[in-house]
Amino acid sequence: MTQNQHPPLLRVEGLGKTFAMFHLDSMLHAFEGISFDLHAGEFLLLKGRNGAGKSTLLRTLWRSYLPVAGHIWYQSKLGTIDLARAADVDIALLRRQEIGFVTQFLNARPRVAAQDIVAEPLRLAGYAPDDALEQARHWLGEFGVRPELWRAYPSTFSGGEQQKVNLARALILPQRLLLLDEPTASLDVGARRALVRRLGDLKAAGVAIVGVFHHPGDVADLIDREIDLATHPVPAASELTHVAV
Repeated sequence: MTQNQHPPLLRVEGLGKTFAMFHLDSMLHAFEGISFDLHAGEFLLLKGRNGAGKSTLLRTLWRSYLPVAGHIWYQSKLGTIDLARAADVDIALLRRQEIGFVTQFLNARPRVAAQDIVAEPLRLAGYAPDDALEQARHWLGEFGVRPELWRAYPSTFSGGEQQKVNLARALILPQRLLLLDEPTASLDVGARRALVRRLGDLKAAGVAIVGVFHHPGDVADLIDREIDLATHPVPAASELTHVAV
């Protein structure tokens, strides 16, 4: 039985998103009519010009944004759930246990060491503190963070070094669905290669991945399918539409 004969892990149907621009009495259209299936172990690349809605689509799947239309059917370990309509408490649980999201920015907490930030997902999952710390140091090293910085505060790091901490934390505990928003934007070549290796291992282990990449060539060998948001136009897609009152 091939992978695609199994039910999809994620089924997106007719997804649409707009933003109300109250100060302009207008609506900003992001995208509409987005539909696709994603199976375990598949890698889906989102393409499109700047402003096409790639990051907005990822954040809608993550449920930072509520869609205005459509469904996001996710096959969780406890059953099928529509992420577009699920309760916040269910979304929070899935984020802890099944769905990961990587952005190009780290919201560094003050006075928390890099190694502790990276180890936290493992500790929350029940790993022994020493084991969690050992793995955290391993992944910090893999992404090129120097050992003398492991006990330092990432709030003092450069943007590139913060992103390495961000990736180590986000990828230390494999999830079933992984959303990636420009994870390589501020990385050096060595860290980008480490990221590709890690994504290849996760994909081989059955993790489903949806990503937007500043350097899509880095992950060319991992990509199974692409969606170009330029092929999903909406009325005045990059413009404001007046709202009648």
